[in-house]
Amino acid sequence: MLSSSGPVYFELSWSILSTIGIGNVLFGLLVCSITSFSQISAVPLITSAAGATANGLCYYAFYAEGNPVKSKAVASAFADLFWLVQEAGLSFYSYVILSRVLQNHCWHVFAGLFWTIIVIISALRITIAITRVRSILDGGDSYQEVIDNLHIGYFVSIATVECVSAYFLLTVFASAKTTSLKAAIETGLFQYLMRSAEVRLALLAVIGVMRAITYSFQTTAQSATNLAS
Repeated sequence: MLSSSGPVYFELSWSILSTIGIGNVLFGLLVCSITSFSQISAVPLITSAAGATANGLCYYAFYAEGNPVKSKAVASAFADLFWLVQEAGLSFYSYVILSRVLQNHCWHVFAGLFWTIIVIISALRITIAITRVRSILDGGDSYQEVIDNLHIGYFVSIATVECVSAYFLLTVFASAKTTSLKAAIETGLFQYLMRSAEVRLALLAVIGVMRAITYSFQTTAQSATNLAS
């Protein structure tokens, strides 16, 4: 009779999320081959690849049994770095767009706010990675409360940078709608862009707050052991 050595990778959510990420990369490459490669098309390619890799590393570090502790710690550290690329990288959608439409003072204000928050996000994620490595090497969940608190600041910071980007996008769309002669005749495009940005702003704010709140109930590292996790 065979004994189970731990959860099978393809029976867990990590494999589903990795597969989605790989699928997004393949679709992105297909689109780029039909059209052309650009900065904005690089965002989904990079973030999807990072998300797929991070999910696989999380399985290795926190679910697979029999792996050396040091190997788990290394996998966990790289997983956190790839999560940083995936989660913070999505904000560069707005950054690429706004870098082409904002000018002078508005651009300097936005770029200053954006990169300040990105530095804060990166510092929080690196601190999470270091703390998680210490937790794995020491054994147990003695650092889980610290990790939870760091994640709260991390997710709130991501929501903040998205809200800042959405504000400047809405400002640009509103200005273009009122000053463009063509927009005065055909406002459908700008109405669509403004509404999509407004929906994005509302959803990201809610999602950021919800992730921050629910992560405070996390009791074990990267494991779904209760409703919140």
